[in-house]
Amino acid sequence: MHASQTAAPQISARLHLARPGFALDVDLHLPGRGVTALFGPSGCGKTTCLRAIAGLTRAQQARVEVNGEVWQDDARRIWRATHERALGYVFQEASLFDHLTVRGNIAYGLARTPPARRQVALEQAVELLGIGALMERKPDALSGGERQRVAIARALATSPRLLLMDEPLAALDAQRKAEVLPYLETLHRTLDIPVLYVSHSIDEVARLATHMVLMDNGRVLAQGTTPELIVRLDLPLAHGDSAATVIEGQVLHHDAHDHVTTIAFGGGQLLLVSPRARAAGEPVRLRIQARDVSLALSPPADSSILNILPATVAAWAEDSPGQLMVALDAGPTRLLARVTQRSATALGLAPGTPVYAQVKGVAIVN
Repeated sequence: MHASQTAAPQISARLHLARPGFALDVDLHLPGRGVTALFGPSGCGKTTCLRAIAGLTRAQQARVEVNGEVWQDDARRIWRATHERALGYVFQEASLFDHLTVRGNIAYGLARTPPARRQVALEQAVELLGIGALMERKPDALSGGERQRVAIARALATSPRLLLMDEPLAALDAQRKAEVLPYLETLHRTLDIPVLYVSHSIDEVARLATHMVLMDNGRVLAQGTTPELIVRLDLPLAHGDSAATVIEGQVLHHDAHDHVTTIAFGGGQLLLVSPRARAAGEPVRLRIQARDVSLALSPPADSSILNILPATVAAWAEDSPGQLMVALDAGPTRLLARVTQRSATALGLAPGTPVYAQVKGVAIVN
């Protein structure tokens, strides 16, 4: 691939919009593949941004380009209506046609796509979302998770150049979310369709997104890869109970006897409890909560903790009264540990201090 192909972002959106009491002013530069999450508190402009990219809301002084295709450029008087933009849109509610079966709902999406532009076959969408047994059912005979999977399949049937997902799991309970998330992971790994994913759940973002945009009050605070942004001490993501590290790794082997999987990553190896057997070489994404990481100046002996990683203190910031968020470098991987001010003082922590980060195998999320 030529340098010119990798240097420039493939999705860009410069959007301005003013309403009473709210203004959207963003300039997004996003990769043309993978999942990009728009993340931030309620009312920060995530959905407005998504609707403007889709053309459902008319932004001013705007320019939207997706993989070389200009959808809006006010300076050049270019405007494509929503139906002229090759996009799929999944809302919080499935919004299926009640009078049609699952097959009919997906066929409706397929019918909107000219044959020459069809890249996702109906059978492929059905298989990816695991809805083959549901094809002849009506929406009222589906669970919430099943309805949302059908809605995603319908959006995919349009063979979109961009898939927009507006909090697609927000209306589901924890059990239904757990049902749908694995399908989303498979979907994003299998299809080469860029996704913009709006969410206020850091758990979803950490699990799905390769790239993220952190928003607040209609502005962009930061944008970059998820593993990089989520550990920056100057951003709110790296503070509070939800602060965590996202680690990309690869399975080395799985011990079926005690259900422990060994993962290789940039900082060494991690052991985690995994009831499901995993094949060697399988890519995995892990999340380690800062509150589950403790520090020691020497490797402890006779400990039940499976993971003891040599690391170096990089920096710290106050997290709450009496607590610090400590950034650690374990090789090229940045970890977070939340410790008390008293512990930091007792250990004499300072930038450059060598430490051992301790993580329970049962505390790692994947």
